[in-house]
Amino acid sequence: MVQSYGYSKQFKEFFIENSKAFEQTLLSEAVNVQDKIDEIMRVGNIDLVNNAHNLVMYIINGKDESLKKFAEQEGIAWAAHSIDLSFKLEWVHSIRRTLWLFIEKYYKENDNNQMMDFFRLETEINNRVDDFLNTFFIRYSTYKDALIKDQQQLVENLSVPIIPINESISVLPLIGTMDTNRVETLQEKVLTKVSELRISTLILDLSGVAIMDQDSIIDLKKSIDGINMMGCDTVITGFRKEIVQEVLNTELTFNHQTETLATLQQALSKYFLPQLD
Repeated sequence: MVQSYGYSKQFKEFFIENSKAFEQTLLSEAVNVQDKIDEIMRVGNIDLVNNAHNLVMYIINGKDESLKKFAEQEGIAWAAHSIDLSFKLEWVHSIRRTLWLFIEKYYKENDNNQMMDFFRLETEINNRVDDFLNTFFIRYSTYKDALIKDQQQLVENLSVPIIPINESISVLPLIGTMDTNRVETLQEKVLTKVSELRISTLILDLSGVAIMDQDSIIDLKKSIDGINMMGCDTVITGFRKEIVQEVLNTELTFNHQTETLATLQQALSKYFLPQLD
């Protein structure tokens, strides 16, 4: 365990009295960050200058737990707003350098006999700054990973947009390119929704799908077979000629529970509108 030498009450008062000079020196040290301060404030509501003062006070007061919580808070803020980490690195290293300049200035002006304490403080100060950076980056990474996971989940949900028409009929309109990964996601999500919503007829509209390779078609058929095994009939609409050709090349045939119609409108007219009469 690192021995804590602490800071004299006089030094803390010295730092507070010279806070403006500290701020000016810090800005001159952080060459690339000073022009980004207003932008970072606008984008992430992060007050770099005020936070620098808070960080230094946590360090010189030895408030390690508060320092850790502050680092976690900063990590989340920077991750949430996707602010360039290079600015954070330069800013913290500039804080470290500026703090040392002021500690050196204090000892030279007030007590030359305690210069040894100045050197003994090196480990304590640098450890605290390093602890701040380590905690910041750990929290930044975990929060960023969580954001990415949530975004992937959102994309997956949006890529399989099952729309209930009534209690028994739902429509799944697919748009874009269908690859094996997307079909696997479709299979998982659709089987879950068929079970949860007790869907008896699922209209799968492919009119927005431009490309589907043979592997994807094979996987799609497996998904449809799984849906049928759960007692849900499948109606496929909007087959494009290019995809029909790929289906023919696979020599696959859909089972009798799967019907194909030209358009989504035809499917709705056949399965939904009669229920309204």
